[in-house]
Amino acid sequence: MLQGSLRFAIVSLAGFAVWAFGGKWFQTHLGEAGLYAACTVVFLGGSGLLLSPLVEGPGAFKRFYAVFIPAFFAYAFVWCAAWFILHFGLGEWLGSFLGTTAFAAIIGWRLRNLRGLGKAMLVLFVCHSAGYFLGGRLMHWLFGPTASAMFAGLSKYQIGVLAKLSWGLLYGLGFGAGIGYAFHMFQHPQSASVSPTRA
Repeated sequence: MLQGSLRFAIVSLAGFAVWAFGGKWFQTHLGEAGLYAACTVVFLGGSGLLLSPLVEGPGAFKRFYAVFIPAFFAYAFVWCAAWFILHFGLGEWLGSFLGTTAFAAIIGWRLRNLRGLGKAMLVLFVCHSAGYFLGGRLMHWLFGPTASAMFAGLSKYQIGVLAKLSWGLLYGLGFGAGIGYAFHMFQHPQSASVSPTRA
């Protein structure tokens, strides 16, 4: 979990950096869809580079992507659907629950071991939600008057970048811990029903 948390935190910082530094440009030239697409590319590319050691055995990089890409796209699709329909609050909670449920189920399916699926879903949901919602609270606090007074030497733009990256850091730490747990759970010799897929 620690390895997944630290590694995905780096990936998440890179993904949120696209929003923090280039959000206005993307909104102006490519729209919100372009921003989401760019962030997704960074998340997928960075995850392969940093999280592939979570897959045991030879050919870890290729096998990681065979597991992670369908899981991440399912998570992202479910999350976006819940958010665009229900928006903040309920949409975020439902997106977190259904998104991480889909993510865990696909990891287990691709690793050909669904034992402990319920536990993996629960850990992923709790870790993801903790990172996402605590990160969101930290970001909004940094945008508030108390933080503005504390960081009086920074410009509004710099505080905005710091706030967005702070959300990315906590989101990455939380979700990464859940990802690390899920990959370990489905590959652990005591719980594995068959060896991981080599697709």
